[in-house]
Amino acid sequence: MTHLWVRAEQRPNEERVGITPDGAAALIAQGMRVTVEDSATRIIPTQAYREAGAEIASEGSWPEAPDDALVFGLKELPEDGTPLKHRHIMFGHAYKGQPAGQVLLQRFAAGGGTLYDLEYLVDPDGRRVAAFGYWAGYAGAAVSLYAWAAQQGGAVCAPVSTWGDAEAMEAELSAALAEAGAARPRAIVIGALGRVGTGASDLCEKMGVAVTRWDMAETAHGGPFPEVLDHALFLNCILARPGTPVFVPASAPTDPRKLAVIGDIACDPDSDFSPVKVYDRATSWEAPVLRVHDTPALDVMAIDNLPSLLPLESSHDFAGQLLPWLKQLGALDAGVWGRAEDTFNTYKPEA
Repeated sequence: MTHLWVRAEQRPNEERVGITPDGAAALIAQGMRVTVEDSATRIIPTQAYREAGAEIASEGSWPEAPDDALVFGLKELPEDGTPLKHRHIMFGHAYKGQPAGQVLLQRFAAGGGTLYDLEYLVDPDGRRVAAFGYWAGYAGAAVSLYAWAAQQGGAVCAPVSTWGDAEAMEAELSAALAEAGAARPRAIVIGALGRVGTGASDLCEKMGVAVTRWDMAETAHGGPFPEVLDHALFLNCILARPGTPVFVPASAPTDPRKLAVIGDIACDPDSDFSPVKVYDRATSWEAPVLRVHDTPALDVMAIDNLPSLLPLESSHDFAGQLLPWLKQLGALDAGVWGRAEDTFNTYKPEA
């Protein structure tokens, strides 16, 4: 019997979950054993999983799970260096040379476990089967607009925290924009046809912000892109990779510009291929923007866990995308799971 063990998230400010109670019930009906750890912070109450038929374990007890259990979470494990003996389903952030990722892979090598990285669950064409992109774009556009509204009052964006749902966020943002007392800014979204760009564009339009939507066709010439500097708000929704053009050059802060806020939703400041060259580190919930120029103000929003700001919608969306593939866990050597294991085996170090 396949045993899925859903662990509690241990990263601060993380209330999301990758499976809903309805999803757990569907797996149990299929003959799977499902254990869900209790959690003081998960957006969906533990009782709902109990009522769905899942077994409930204490928070953080996954290291003592049966050896054959598949441990399922979203974000990073505690960085305690212990060997990892289980098969883990999670975002590992381990295959692009990240220092913490290399340590994680060493832990798997030491314990004999396997990583099924959620980022590398892909169809035969290499397209991800489940992603949080839409809500990353939605939340990222919202925080960027908060930063713009703060600028209108001569301030810097205040700390942000989880919203109970998107409707609550929209109401608060509408009030902040109204209080700013200025005409809505114009925004340009690059990567507008993807999940992230769609979410960013949808939020802008809901807030009455006019959006210029760009994607591959508009950026194929490779730059420069003076149109970016002609918008008050720029939302980057394209991942950094070899060949990605520079959308915001290092000279931008002192160039003639209307640009006031950059929402680098893709957020890859450490990459040599970053298309935004005016900053070098991610921002946080406590300090959502980095001010890179004072007069006129230019702020960069680069929070790296944006979907966590809307844990309810993002959890339901992601869980719905992933459930059909969780139903295939009985055949780990094939399909998306087989491809994910092949990727792990390509990168794992020798024990």
